[in-house]
Amino acid sequence: MLTNGNSVLKTGDWIKGKSGDGELIIGYIESQSILDGVVKVTVATSDNRKTLGKTIPILSKNVRKLPLSKAVNKQQILFLIDLALSTGDEAWFIELSSKLNSINQLVDGVH
Repeated sequence: MLTNGNSVLKTGDWIKGKSGDGELIIGYIESQSILDGVVKVTVATSDNRKTLGKTIPILSKNVRKLPLSKAVNKQQILFLIDLALSTGDEAWFIELSSKLNSINQLVDGVH
């Protein structure tokens, strides 16, 4: 596990940071090298569309761990479902779809 001065970074953590070229990156940690202080990040969104879906190295000091999501409304869950699809995270997609179905059932029960 690496630290970036503020928190411990672990494989699977969602981060926000800047690439070596200064591009804004949001993605998750695929792996890390403690000796080099580098995390390999799978890019979910970026200023550079060519890096989307790719795994790139970023210095751990240039990333910040994103807080855990507490999606509470339908729009937030729909956005996260899109993100799960774009990153190929099937387990997260299934979890979010289940939450969306629960919300839809609650709404249908009110009518």
